[in-house]
Amino acid sequence: MDLPAIRIRGARQHNLKNLDLAIPLDRLTIITGVSGSGKSSLAIDTLYAEGQRRYVETFSPYARQFMDRMDRPQVDEIAGIPPAIAIDRKDPVRTSRSTVGTMTEITDYVKLLYHRLGRLHCRICGRPVVPAPPEAIWEELAGLGEDARLTITFPLAWGEPASSGGPGAAGLQRLLARQGFDRHYVDGRIQAIADGLAGMPGEVLHVVADRVALGPANRRRILDSLEMAARFGGGRLSVHREDGTTRRFSRRLECPDCGLRYEPPLPNLFSFNSPVGACETCRGFGRVIDIDLDLIIPNRDLSLAQGAVKPWGSAADAERRTEFGDLMAFCRRRRIPTGIPFRRLSADHQAAVIEGGEGFYGIRGFFQWLETKTYQMPVRVFLARYRSYDLCPTCHGARFKPEALLYRLDGRTIAELYALNVLDALAFAEGLKIPGDNEADSLVRDEVCGRLRFLRDVGLGYLTLERQSRTLSGGEVQRVALASSLGSSLVNTLYVLDEPSIGLHPRDNHRLIAILQGLRDLGNTVVVVEHDADIIRSGDFLLDLGPGAGEHGGRIEYFGPPAAVNDSLTGQYLRGQRQIPRPERRRPAGAHGWLTVRGATAHNLKGIDVRIPLGCLVCVTGVSGSGKSTLVEEVLFKAVQRSRGQAEGRPGAHGALEGLEGINDAVLVDQRAIGRTPRANALTYTKAMDPIRRLLAETPEARARGLGAGHFSFNVPGGRCEHCKGDGYEKIEMQFLSDVFVRCPQCDGQRFKPEVLAVRFRGRTISGILAMTVDEACAFFAGHRSVIKSLEPLARVGLGYLRLGQPLNTLSGGEAQRIKLSRYLGAAGGDDGAGGRLFIFD
Repeated sequence: MDLPAIRIRGARQHNLKNLDLAIPLDRLTIITGVSGSGKSSLAIDTLYAEGQRRYVETFSPYARQFMDRMDRPQVDEIAGIPPAIAIDRKDPVRTSRSTVGTMTEITDYVKLLYHRLGRLHCRICGRPVVPAPPEAIWEELAGLGEDARLTITFPLAWGEPASSGGPGAAGLQRLLARQGFDRHYVDGRIQAIADGLAGMPGEVLHVVADRVALGPANRRRILDSLEMAARFGGGRLSVHREDGTTRRFSRRLECPDCGLRYEPPLPNLFSFNSPVGACETCRGFGRVIDIDLDLIIPNRDLSLAQGAVKPWGSAADAERRTEFGDLMAFCRRRRIPTGIPFRRLSADHQAAVIEGGEGFYGIRGFFQWLETKTYQMPVRVFLARYRSYDLCPTCHGARFKPEALLYRLDGRTIAELYALNVLDALAFAEGLKIPGDNEADSLVRDEVCGRLRFLRDVGLGYLTLERQSRTLSGGEVQRVALASSLGSSLVNTLYVLDEPSIGLHPRDNHRLIAILQGLRDLGNTVVVVEHDADIIRSGDFLLDLGPGAGEHGGRIEYFGPPAAVNDSLTGQYLRGQRQIPRPERRRPAGAHGWLTVRGATAHNLKGIDVRIPLGCLVCVTGVSGSGKSTLVEEVLFKAVQRSRGQAEGRPGAHGALEGLEGINDAVLVDQRAIGRTPRANALTYTKAMDPIRRLLAETPEARARGLGAGHFSFNVPGGRCEHCKGDGYEKIEMQFLSDVFVRCPQCDGQRFKPEVLAVRFRGRTISGILAMTVDEACAFFAGHRSVIKSLEPLARVGLGYLRLGQPLNTLSGGEAQRIKLSRYLGAAGGDDGAGGRLFIFD
């Protein structure tokens, strides 16, 4: 090409076949191909890794030690690459503190808005608390009309009598007289100071500072009187009208009516990630973990004697469960029936079992005692089975201290603003009036509006700002990160995106396309791994990898304008020569029963009833944000798991779930990565490694050398190479450059000791077996059912090309989902006869 480009020579990362290519700068390039063909290996592990590595190396050695660095890609040369940003879905955010607002930095600007513009409201009376200098009081009084007669007073609490060392009434009267004050205001009348001081010490006198008619001619006099009253009243003063109405003011940050004083706020008061603003009970998480009575008493139709309290067992367990015996003894003393269903017990009897009493600890006391034993692993595991998260009882999920929620902006607290979805929050921010058109405040508001518009433009207008990042789908996380990148307005940057259209309804594709093209038009190079036909056609260039997956991929099938695509597999689908066939016959609904959800109201669901036919492939569709994941994951999956006594969190709000008798298990197969460690591979994940190690240990060579099954594992000491700890390579830390990985000189990358590598099963060492593909291993281990049972499902889901020793953290998203599915296919077809599973795919 004649265009300026990123020039790559000899790219061999993972399955790439020594590629030479030039990716044009300042253009939108779409990388396509079947799952496992090398798209992410080129885009993320080669392009982004090199761009990020070079950028990090521009920093000082001291700064580099605090920054994440990627491995140097397997490539001969990359020239002309700009600094890179990857928006990837492999590593979703897992912390509960990360929300849509924090990811896009909206919360950083919102906290400044509330600090600068938020109006404090009294926690007692709810009225605005605003310091009132004389000028502000005059502006408020000016609306009362001219010639209104005003009495300006200030409060004075007189102290101890003369006999206790105080000035006494007479002394205070003389002191006030010397300063020109001889009257006080009480019950609409003006009296002499002496009459007011006749009362008990400690009472408050409203000393008259001035009596004046309201009008422009008296403006200066009124301002001077207000200033004097505020000075003598410690910042407080009152203005009384002839009709008996009184207005109280304070030039301090306090409520003039309640007398409650407040401290000036810090910016971090409006951050739930700071100890200054986070709720002290939940520490800013919005939820607390506590025992879940629905898990402890899962079936309330059982009696106490039948084991209604699950962790204490039933009468059959009485001899080995002390708690059950204590419960029965307590029930006899309190005359609590133990033979009727728990739900039919009176409220007092149920409360007694739960809270305890009369020498009995109760359910709550039992778990509180267990909390003191959490240094023991079995206790922690036991507690995890019977606890779940619930809304914080103090902040009710708002995350903030009560002091932060006293401030309002246009009538909304900061928690109420974060509870809005992006579209409503945008309307609120755009309608926000900046007092005095302050330029700094206007800039902060404009930043908030800009980021909210980007979220809207990428099709995320339905997300609330408080939505936890870890609950988002992979595509949603990418689009939130994309909106954040747009807000930063970077130029001359390489953006690498991995399937940003996941979870996006086709209706909103044009918005995502416009965003990607907008990034390009700013002067950036955009590389997108994508399968969506509309986005592929919108690119400037199409790079198609293939022809197959794994060892059969990693080659360039086509590179050029999308409109001129050749007869590659992707090209045939784009031109309509191939298409996914529709089934000629569909299964009838209801043949295997129904699973019915009634009254689902979680999040945005409107009390819906849903009947799902069992034994069928059922698709739940709808535009982004319509409630699909809420229904299927939050309500259906969690409710099924809750019914089986498994703690997957509290299910979304619904009335009932019917038809559970047709389900033995529920499995959620989502987009989360299987693992991060390179030690996990296809053999360890499918548990095929165990029978293979046993086969090797049973060989004559292994027996002669005294080697057991554990010696054929590179994860534990014994048979592994201790020089590289079973990794097969050494990491050499370079103080001024990137770390270098070299093949282990002791085992030559084979991971095991020489005596272990000398053991062969049918001519293959353990290292040779790890180098096999799944298809090769199925043929090699034919006749060994224990191995074939685990490996065949991998071939059935199209992963026959996968190397047995390939680390799972190098798999693509599609490969990761299929390897998860293969585990359940193996179980369903095995000896255990497992069936009746509800599979949920996101």
